[in-house]
Amino acid sequence: MAIEIKMPALSPTMTTGTLAKWLVGEGDRVNSGDVIAEIETDKATMEVESVDDGVMAKIFVDAGTENVAVGAVIAVLAEDGETASDVAKAGLQEPSSPVPVTSVAAEAQERAEPAPVTAAPVKAVPAPQSKSSDKPRIFASPLARRIAADRNIALEGITGSGPYGRILRRDVESASTAPIAQTTAALAGATQQGDSYLVANSQMRKAIASRLQDSKQQAPHFYLTVDCVIDNLLEARKSLNAKAAEGIKISVNDMIIRAAAMALIAVPEANASWEGENTRLFRHADIAMAVAIDGGLITPIVWAAEQKGLAALSQVTADLAARARDGKLAANEYTGGSFTISNLGMFGIREFAAVINPPHGGILAVGAGEQRPIVIDGNLAVATVMSVTLSADHRAVDGAVGARWLQAFKGFVENPVTMLL
Repeated sequence: MAIEIKMPALSPTMTTGTLAKWLVGEGDRVNSGDVIAEIETDKATMEVESVDDGVMAKIFVDAGTENVAVGAVIAVLAEDGETASDVAKAGLQEPSSPVPVTSVAAEAQERAEPAPVTAAPVKAVPAPQSKSSDKPRIFASPLARRIAADRNIALEGITGSGPYGRILRRDVESASTAPIAQTTAALAGATQQGDSYLVANSQMRKAIASRLQDSKQQAPHFYLTVDCVIDNLLEARKSLNAKAAEGIKISVNDMIIRAAAMALIAVPEANASWEGENTRLFRHADIAMAVAIDGGLITPIVWAAEQKGLAALSQVTADLAARARDGKLAANEYTGGSFTISNLGMFGIREFAAVINPPHGGILAVGAGEQRPIVIDGNLAVATVMSVTLSADHRAVDGAVGARWLQAFKGFVENPVTMLL
């Protein structure tokens, strides 16, 4: 009996997605676990695997189709012994109209349950070679492909370090730049106008634009900035790393997350989210950390960060950041949370104000630590100073609460031993 392949729900809030690419064609043999397609959501580009062995009998949704409803049949897989004509005779014809979003996914969300998922993204395995072409298929992650296109790097000459030789982000970044022709293929989706190009916005880019526009329009932002002297923190980090177990490397950002988590527990009124008739207060400091990925931004969450020591934090944050950049996060790893940290210090940014990440009540923008003149007891001195700015939703967090939270955060940063107690 033929198997329907449906548009999967890759996150609890997903109702539609873009079918970015098919990695197999009609008539191709596929095995259970083979990557058959790439789905672009509002968060990232994810891979879809075949749920069974068989032959791709019919593809109903073309590559590049946007707003495909979760639960919509996108293809049909014929089992062993069946042919495409057998599938047609069985009545599995192409849908005459798009499946409405309000069907399977909406009903599942109303029950607070995920929509049925026929195929889900897990570990990468190579898809079978298409019978329609004699050219060898290049197996690479979506992120690796995008970085290669942006940097004019030819994938053909790169040896992949991923499973089954799959090309990953790190392989592209370490490869030598090779010129590729500036053709229509290299600028896929771009429309030329004079000396500029129009590039179609991805689902992720559209979602970021919509969410942040809504945030600025609906959430009354206010901003509070303090300067933190971080010489003690840098010395503490140096000492901790010298004594840490092999493979553990605590970053300044790990210590900032720890300090923010401790401050949220010390000032619980700041650990809040506005929900109209109610204000939600969180028991734990579930901190989302902004990670820049190709084409957008994703915020993986460190759950109950206040319960994790610095060594544990360093492992968690490194793992989340790496998998975020490779598009390997599960939906529950970037959905939810209570507070966000955006750190642009590594780019030399001295100070900035970030837009609140809904539905969080606040976001901390972290600048670079730099040598600045300061006055101590009337005497001029030089210290390493880091400016941080809290953007808070005034509906959920009052100015005085935000000020107390920043005061607590500054105390933990400037006296790092206190965040270890």
